Amino acid sequence: MLVQKERIPVAVNSSDCTLKYRGEEIIKDSIFFDLEHYLYKEPIAIGVFGAAVYQEEKQAIVTTQYMIENKKDARAILKMTKDYFEAMKTDGKKYLVTFSGNNDFLVINHLFRKYEIEYDFAEEFELVDIQKEYEAKYKKNIGLKNLERLHQIERDGELISGMTLAKTFSKIIKDHGYIHRMPEEKIVKIMKYNEQDVVNLFNIMNRWEEVTLEDVLTLEEKLLEEKLRKLEMKRLLEEEKEKEISLPMDDMANEMG
Repeated sequence: MLVQKERIPVAVNSSDCTLKYRGEEIIKDSIFFDLEHYLYKEPIAIGVFGAAVYQEEKQAIVTTQYMIENKKDARAILKMTKDYFEAMKTDGKKYLVTFSGNNDFLVINHLFRKYEIEYDFAEEFELVDIQKEYEAKYKKNIGLKNLERLHQIERDGELISGMTLAKTFSKIIKDHGYIHRMPEEKIVKIMKYNEQDVVNLFNIMNRWEEVTLEDVLTLEEKLLEEKLRKLEMKRLLEEEKEKEISLPMDDMANEMG
């Protein structure tokens, strides 16, 4: 099992800036949580567990990540996940914050049942979904990357598609030695991607009230413009391909004529 812990210095903004849940200031009492997982018809394994908490005495976000190295880790990562949440509950954390976390909870609850691990997130924590909070405030839907953009949060490195992650975890599960043949930079990239997911949940909550409805509408206009540009580029590329195909056909017709 790969285990990684990081401490990232950060300051919690004033109460005027942060997200309130049911009128309560919760950022210091929250766990920010995200999974990368592998499914084939049904959940197979958690590939990466990622969580972050704000520790006031350290004035920092502390991240914790586990990544499986082979099939034998599939149960171990679940046990470590449960142990982590129990420790955080003991430390006084009350809220579990996700972005569109329903899928993650479906996966982990299925795997807990499969491996006969008893744990009920809804009984232990108040579940807070930032996507639902956004929908309630603006009556609009949004993805995590666009929400980060709205809050002017920039990621380091490249994004990773869900398909790429699924293929990687499939190889790790099926091939005991695959993790040792993986380039180090690929492992770092996966861990960094997951780390930024959980850290940015904190960052979004920390800057929540800095965003206005005008900012939301401006972003929507930009996204529409970008979509139209992509569609136009696609149309032009298709036209070029059609020309490339038609030119040899024209030459052939001239030769036959």
